Amino acid sequence: MQSVYLKFYFTEKQKHNGVPLHDWLLGEAKKLGVPGGSVFRSSAGYGRHGEVHEETFFELGGELPVQAEFILEAQLADQLLEKLRGYQLDIRYVRYPVEAGVV
Repeated sequence: MQSVYLKFYFTEKQKHNGVPLHDWLLGEAKKLGVPGGSVFRSSAGYGRHGEVHEETFFELGGELPVQAEFILEAQLADQLLEKLRGYQLDIRYVRYPVEAGVV
């Protein structure tokens, strides 16, 4: 089955209306009927500002990269992106076609 892979990038400190962004994003996707999603916290990374963050004892909390990903139908991906655009969130995403199924 042709599906879409949709992945969002942000930091663990980002929030929307006082809720951690990853929790809020999963909730919004679920409300739209997205069949599932996962959130992953990175151990290291840097973003568009070029500052490297690593999981160390001295790392300031909340600065590590987080990724939320979904595999869903293109129409649902369009709906989710449109909804998120309405909130003017500062998060990056990638989207590309994938073949997905169950064996």
